[in-house]
Amino acid sequence: MNEQDRAFLRPRVFIPFIIITLIWGSTWIVIKDQLGTVPPAWSVTYRYIIACAAMLAYAAATRVPLRIGREGHLLALAFGIPQFALNFNFVYGAELYITSGVVAIVFALLLVPNSLLSWFFLKHRITGRFVAGSAVAVAGVLLLFWNEIRTAAVAPSDVLIGIGLTLLGVLSASASNVMQATEKLRARPIVSMLAWGMFYGTAANALFALLLFGPPVVETRLGYWVGLSYLALFASALSFSLYFRILREVGPGRAAYSSLLVPIIAMTFSTAFEGYRWSSLAVGGCLLALLGLFIALKSSRAPAPSEPSG
Repeated sequence: MNEQDRAFLRPRVFIPFIIITLIWGSTWIVIKDQLGTVPPAWSVTYRYIIACAAMLAYAAATRVPLRIGREGHLLALAFGIPQFALNFNFVYGAELYITSGVVAIVFALLLVPNSLLSWFFLKHRITGRFVAGSAVAVAGVLLLFWNEIRTAAVAPSDVLIGIGLTLLGVLSASASNVMQATEKLRARPIVSMLAWGMFYGTAANALFALLLFGPPVVETRLGYWVGLSYLALFASALSFSLYFRILREVGPGRAAYSSLLVPIIAMTFSTAFEGYRWSSLAVGGCLLALLGLFIALKSSRAPAPSEPSG
């Protein structure tokens, strides 16, 4: 066992890893409950108003400097809008059309565009084992796509829209992840950069929601606000902070094992609460996708996916 593996098993790393994996595995079904009275763009806006406020309050309480300079603001703007605005709007929109568990599995393929963009922009090496694992994972997801088209209660065109929106979310998150891997961002404090990234993402969300859906829509249902608070405080403010610390301590490869576990949890919730129907095609597709991700993530030189979108 090498030093990074030993570091991963230390309580200060392993316990936060389990926490964020459980949180992100549950977010997909909570997002589903957010869809209804409030347009998705406004739900995303409310989520990040709360998350941003929490990050700013935490920074003030711990005396983390929020002055990041002109370059810091440009970096926060560059990763904040793709990650906290585009990505989440696409994911929320996708769950209007397909089940939350399938969205989670598709999102696990974030590893693939991440590796390609990292190879192109950051010159990260891609190994043959990583390519083979990615191909197996993509084949598994294609089987899940086909199963959705065959068995979904909605029209095949709606399934394709849901899949397309998920893939756009994957690309948005991947673009942000490549920026996170640059030295300029890695050298800056996690809390202050997250706070400002969420701030710019929130501003973009509010503008997008206002232009597309008009004035804010308020939901009176208590369950909506409980779910929203969970997504904002635990799945966003807390989890992103923990994840970036894990990534810096043990490296992106080990941190990325959450991408293998999150879809399993998400599919369990989807089966229990959404009535997801398992067929032999769906089981085969799910197993292939997870096996492919495991093979890819075992490649020590493979760049990792960014934090899940949940």
